[in-house]
Amino acid sequence: METSERADRSPLMRLRVQRFMTQKQLAEALGVTEATVSNWEAGRSVPKLTPVQYKKLLEILQITSAELPDQFGYPSDAEG
Repeated sequence: METSERADRSPLMRLRVQRFMTQKQLAEALGVTEATVSNWEAGRSVPKLTPVQYKKLLEILQITSAELPDQFGYPSDAEG
C-alpha cells in the first residue's frame, strides 16, 4: 500500500495516518482526549505534553525529536 503525502493533511495527521492510527488511538496512548488530537491537527491548539507524553509521541510516530514538525496543524498564512 502506497502512502501519499496529501496536501490537505496536517503534518501530525500525515504522521498518524502513516502509522495506521486513529485520532482516538493516539489520544488514548497519550492520555488526552480525541478532541485534543483533533485540535492539534486542525491547528486550533498546540500540544502541551509532559516529558513522558513527548517520548511516547515520538515512539508512536517512530520519529526523532529532530523529525518532529515545527507545527502540527495547517499553516496559518491567512490571518485577517
